Amino acid sequence: MNTLQAIVLAIIEGITEFLPVSSTGHMIIASSFFGIAHEDFTKLFTIVIQLGAILSVVVLYFKRFFQTLDFYFKLLVAFIPAVVLGLLLSDFIDGLLENPVTVAISLLIGGLILLKVDEWFNNPNTAEKSQEITYLQALKIGLFQCLAMIPGVSRSGASIVGGMSQKLSRTTAAEFSFFLAVPTMLGATAKKCYDYYKDGFELSHDQINILIIGNVVAFIVALLAIKTFIGFLTKNGFKVFGYYRIIAGIILLLIHFFIHPLTII
Repeated sequence: MNTLQAIVLAIIEGITEFLPVSSTGHMIIASSFFGIAHEDFTKLFTIVIQLGAILSVVVLYFKRFFQTLDFYFKLLVAFIPAVVLGLLLSDFIDGLLENPVTVAISLLIGGLILLKVDEWFNNPNTAEKSQEITYLQALKIGLFQCLAMIPGVSRSGASIVGGMSQKLSRTTAAEFSFFLAVPTMLGATAKKCYDYYKDGFELSHDQINILIIGNVVAFIVALLAIKTFIGFLTKNGFKVFGYYRIIAGIILLLIHFFIHPLTII
């Protein structure tokens, strides 16, 4: 991976991390076209730079992020399912990360769901603020987030839909999803780095610089993307993202099967 490729992937990450379109799926697609998706460092990079994007939440919601212990316990409850399943299914998840067809199918299915989600959950009546979410609601949102272990599903999309299924408004569900992303991506980054070193790999000076650049770019782009997404989501709902996912999934399948197989195993 060179610096230009890292910047492109980081821009993609910053834009898509908080949209219900799957940042990991888009980075898998982009790295496949670059021909670097099979590299172990690329797999590490696509996980670690998500941390840069996620930290933008702490900056934008600084005062609201540092709240009562009760709020952090709710985040912990929502985070636990991802920890358990992530540890149990680590090898299976790594296998899925190498399959662009999985991404395409997930994009299609997720797109169809997003076309209907505003109709399914259109009567929010509890928790006007993320602090007011109950422990049971937090746990259920955490279970929804686990669906995003399948590349192409979208962590933010799954957790936002999970929140709306608990009768949260789109805005409240989105904000809780953002807060939940912080411990989730911290944990995912720590585990990926541990696995990378456990497998005998070491980061070179150039690779460390690439990771720093990637995180900085993802952080800056995500700062701009979050506010835009919240405003758009509040006014317009999910349909446009549903159509985008369907179109992207179809294009990816057509490219893979009829133009150029994106085999990255």
